[in-house]
Amino acid sequence: MMTFRRVVMTVTVAIHIPFAAAMAELARRLGWPLPWGVGGVLALVGVVMFMPRMPGASADRKRATPHSARFIDLPYYVHWCACLFTIIPAVVGSLVSPVVDAVRGVPIEAPMRLYLYTYVLGLVVCGYGILVRRRWFHVRELDVPVHGLDPTFDGFTVAHLSDLHIGTHTPKSWGMRWARAANGRAPDIAVVTGDMVTSGMEFHEDIAEIMGELRAKEGVYVSMGNHDYFGEGEPLVAHIRARGVTVLRNEGVVLEREGKRLYLAAIDDTWTERDDLDTALAARPDGSHVVLLAHDPERFRQAAKRDIALTLSGHTHGGQIAFPFLSRWISLSHLTHHFHQGLYRIGRSTLYVHPGLGTTGPPMRLGVAPIVAILRLRAV
Repeated sequence: MMTFRRVVMTVTVAIHIPFAAAMAELARRLGWPLPWGVGGVLALVGVVMFMPRMPGASADRKRATPHSARFIDLPYYVHWCACLFTIIPAVVGSLVSPVVDAVRGVPIEAPMRLYLYTYVLGLVVCGYGILVRRRWFHVRELDVPVHGLDPTFDGFTVAHLSDLHIGTHTPKSWGMRWARAANGRAPDIAVVTGDMVTSGMEFHEDIAEIMGELRAKEGVYVSMGNHDYFGEGEPLVAHIRARGVTVLRNEGVVLEREGKRLYLAAIDDTWTERDDLDTALAARPDGSHVVLLAHDPERFRQAAKRDIALTLSGHTHGGQIAFPFLSRWISLSHLTHHFHQGLYRIGRSTLYVHPGLGTTGPPMRLGVAPIVAILRLRAV
């Protein structure tokens, strides 16, 4: 965590350098004295304001003044993300502009207007991503092909939620809205594939209330993700189970319909090496199809080798930031995960990767909508 904090702090300092130049240009246009002094002071304030927000990455806590998150944190993150938005155009412009000036035979100057205009554009784009896009979720219905599924289970519906990240910037009220949206489709089962919390333990009761709000004809089932152990995971499990919700940790349950059986299993978190697929499948009835809850989609290859019909995952958030309408192909998660959003097939096995509902890091989504997924199993 200390290494992570040093890296993030270094990035924060770096992205405030073009911001300082942008503010210097703005001060010059306004006729203020010492424009570079103004830019430097504002950049220093921006860096210092970031420092008290770093501990939340490991131990998110409820605020004594809850509205401070809305009126201080979120505007600050709009600024921070706008600075990040500016850094690449600023670096490219700083390298190209002197060459262009030299070719044109004019005095070489820093591209001050570029810094200012890019930062302003970043405020607009990032303001939308933080203040609007992440709040606006969809209920998405999807047919999921399951090879060899018994016709008895054809049309079986699964309300799939993942990566809620309830905490300071994703309040309980949002989670309750997501749960009620899932309930409105009257699913056969509801599942949550981990990362219910951002970090720490202070939001465990809120999460348990959300899990308890979910309704499904044949039960609500939860598996754990890596963020659920950013603190103590056992109290979270206890709180959820106290609400009558089944938490599956390297185990499974048999779902029956007209004498036919479907085995719903889940593995525990892979990042903390709690997962055990063999144990999760130990009670699998002979000949039954398996639906596996696995927070990390990288376990899909192992699932396919075990002839698991359908794996439901999350973890990637679809990158949180992606090119609009092309998020499947151009997103941050595509750079780091092979299975990062939507449906995938390996042989007879299918994977669905949920793009998540909440956020980690900067509370922003662009090009990747939060969704409540309603999956209909289809026999093929």
